[in-house]
Amino acid sequence: MTTPPTPPATADEPALRADAERNRERIIDAARRLYAREGLGVSMAAVAREAGVGNATLARRFPTREDLIAAVFADRMDGYVAAVDTALADSDPWAGFAGFIHAVCAMQAADRGFADVLTMTFPAAKPLEARRTQAYNGVLELIARAKNSGHLRADFTDEDIVILLMANAGVINATGDAAPNAWQRLVGHMLRSYATPSTDPGPLPPAPTPRELYRAMVRLTRPSKN
Repeated sequence: MTTPPTPPATADEPALRADAERNRERIIDAARRLYAREGLGVSMAAVAREAGVGNATLARRFPTREDLIAAVFADRMDGYVAAVDTALADSDPWAGFAGFIHAVCAMQAADRGFADVLTMTFPAAKPLEARRTQAYNGVLELIARAKNSGHLRADFTDEDIVILLMANAGVINATGDAAPNAWQRLVGHMLRSYATPSTDPGPLPPAPTPRELYRAMVRLTRPSKN
C-alpha cells in the first residue's frame, strides 16, 4: 500500500504561521509587563486583554498558566544562573556569596513576577525547573566556599536563602514604588546576620524614610487590580 502524498502547502500557511508567532510574542510581552508590575496573581484573562487577543487564542498558544510563566521567565532564569556563575568566579568567597545575594534580590526588586517565581516551583515547566536546579547546585558550592573561608556562619543553610527570597518578595510586593529601596535595607541586615563576627559585611544601606513607609502602608490598603 502506498502512502498518500502530503498535501502541498497553501499560500496562506506562511501568513497563518507568522500571525500565530506574532500572537505568541504579543502574549509573552503582555504577560511580562503585567507580571513585572503586579506579580503572578494576574489572571490569564487579564493577560489576554493586555495582549489584545481572545481567551481562545491565549489557550492555544499557552494551554496552562505554567506554560506561560515558563515562556515569560526563561531569560530571567538564565540571568539567575549567570548570577551564580559570576559569584563562583569571584576569588573572594565572601564577596562572591554577598554579591550573589545582592544580585538575586535586585532581580526580584526589578520584576515582581520574578520575585514570586524564585519562591515557587512549577513541576510541569521542566526547562525552568532544570535551570533552577542548576543554579541551586551552584548556590550550594557558594555556601560551602564562604563557610570554609570562615566568613559565613557554620549554621547557615541553603534554606536560609529561600527564607530570604520569600521575605524579600514580601517587602517588594508591600512597598512597590512607595519605598523602592526598602529591600536593600533588609538584605543589609540579613547579610550581617549571616556573617561571622570577624567578617565585615560592609555598610548598612539607609532605611526608608517615614514618608516612604507611610506611603507603602497606604498602598497596602488599596484593593488589588487583578
